[in-house]
Amino acid sequence: MRAQTEVERRVLELIEPEAEAVGLEIVRVNLTGGRTPTLQVMAERPDGSMDVEDCARLSRRVSPLLDAEDPVVGQYTLEVSSPGIDRPLTREGDFAKWVGHEVRVEIGVPVDGRRRFHGFIAGEAGGVATLDLKDGARAEIPLADMVKARLVLTDALIDAAQAAGQIPETDDEERFDEIVEELNEELDAEAEAADADEDKG
Repeated sequence: MRAQTEVERRVLELIEPEAEAVGLEIVRVNLTGGRTPTLQVMAERPDGSMDVEDCARLSRRVSPLLDAEDPVVGQYTLEVSSPGIDRPLTREGDFAKWVGHEVRVEIGVPVDGRRRFHGFIAGEAGGVATLDLKDGARAEIPLADMVKARLVLTDALIDAAQAAGQIPETDDEERFDEIVEELNEELDAEAEAADADEDKG
């Protein structure tokens, strides 16, 4: 689930070594549509944390590589971020880390006419997540069948994230926005300079 399309899988293949080199793990690569698509890269440290400097460092490592390899056709915006509190669950072991927390899951092929599941994580083993659903049923869903899985933002989840040190202070959030804005301006300027060089050539 870390990458769904061929383009996203190619991007993941390219940037994963760069992330590992700076001690980060890629959580998800997601290319959203639009006139100017956004390539979103979610990453974190092995302990689940991710600060603004991590985001900036990863952006600076992967941006030149993506420009050189050009896996995404046309212009796009690169966005590097943490998974957030209500994070997507994309890897084996993710459900096991959040047992007891509320989750929404969507599968690609309906089972008994059902594609969407909403409940609480009861466990994970052997590539299968077990959920206690809101309607009182229990579902065992292979991770390989999932196309989307995301934690639901609740007070319990916020408390757990705070206890794990995964919620930044307000000042850090403001600084994060500043760094992202500065980085985007820097990348845009580099892209414009590259386009100008191509026109001259």
